[in-house]
Amino acid sequence: MHKTFISVIVPAFNEEKRLSETLPRLWRSVNRRFSSFEIIVVDDGSTDGTGKIVREFADSHPQVFLLRYENNQGKGYAVRTGVMAAIGEYILFCDADLSTPFREIDKLMKALEDGGDIAIGSRVGKESKILKRQPIYRVLMGKTFNKLVQLLAVPGIKDTQCGFKCFRGAVARELFKSCRIDGFSFDVELLFIGRQKGMKIEEVGVLWKNDLQSRVHPVFHSLQMLKDLFLIRWYWLSGCYGPVMAPYCDFSRRHQR
Repeated sequence: MHKTFISVIVPAFNEEKRLSETLPRLWRSVNRRFSSFEIIVVDDGSTDGTGKIVREFADSHPQVFLLRYENNQGKGYAVRTGVMAAIGEYILFCDADLSTPFREIDKLMKALEDGGDIAIGSRVGKESKILKRQPIYRVLMGKTFNKLVQLLAVPGIKDTQCGFKCFRGAVARELFKSCRIDGFSFDVELLFIGRQKGMKIEEVGVLWKNDLQSRVHPVFHSLQMLKDLFLIRWYWLSGCYGPVMAPYCDFSRRHQR
């Protein structure tokens, strides 16, 4: 059986406008680098034409699949759904806005080839390059959150929230089977679990461009993410990070041609 080398997961909630531009660009970039791949767009209960955009593109691009469920569940749930459906030897997830261009995959793949189990893009460090910065209040809130992350969850990781992460396929499936956080702080949870399992995490500086249409609310989501940090500790102390059921999604949901 022909193996799929890499699966690219794109969580999407009401991304009709952005995906019409970024999905073709992503496909070209992946196709340029890999001969065997799949792109899985997970429609996280969108109320716009996100699903229609993906279906129309998938009609002429057999490597593209749409997974969809009715109600919005959160970015963590969407990524987890995509990972559990993926069949690639390597799995990467990236944001629909392509704030980090796909070509940065070369850096993450090298980190994995050099012995890493998880390679995460980072906006902090010598190799990183920020083309368009966030407003200062978002920068300060991000730094404060990271200090708490390092204190409570994954010390030594400078940027847990960059939406560009790559894994060996078996590693990704093992991690996401144990994840429970459905919101934006799912990144912290999966890295925390990875640390507990003794996995090697490589943080790699990448190119990044701020998107002014970010869906992260500076107050509401910050409070939710703070709450999630304590939830992660509670789950760990309670012994909850054993195997859990994958989120429900009819896996025939892959767009039928």
